[in-house]
Amino acid sequence: MKELKKRLKSFVYAFKGIGSLLKKEHNAWIHCTAIVVVTIAGFYYGITPTEWCIVLLCFGMVLAAEAFNTAIERLVNLVSPDFHPIAGDVKDVAAGAVLICAIAAALIGGIIFLPYIF
Repeated sequence: MKELKKRLKSFVYAFKGIGSLLKKEHNAWIHCTAIVVVTIAGFYYGITPTEWCIVLLCFGMVLAAEAFNTAIERLVNLVSPDFHPIAGDVKDVAAGAVLICAIAAALIGGIIFLPYIF
């Protein structure tokens, strides 16, 4: 029973982290806005179940990348509060990873939605 409580508590911490991401990170708000718009478009155009699966994977990929980026940035700020070129590079690479995921998601969105639009 004690082990089960530990597992359940880990979910509490995970949801707390998601809440922190959504409360404090403007880029996460932008991603969430895109998620809402794409979800509305998906219902409007009646995309297939397979397309929904792909779109949902893209949502998760981009939000997870943003969460990793946020965690990395916060950790770097903690251990290196003063400017350091390596710390800056670490943060830039993490931000670049989010951009890669967002571009991939946008391209996939284009592949899925452009045939419906045209």
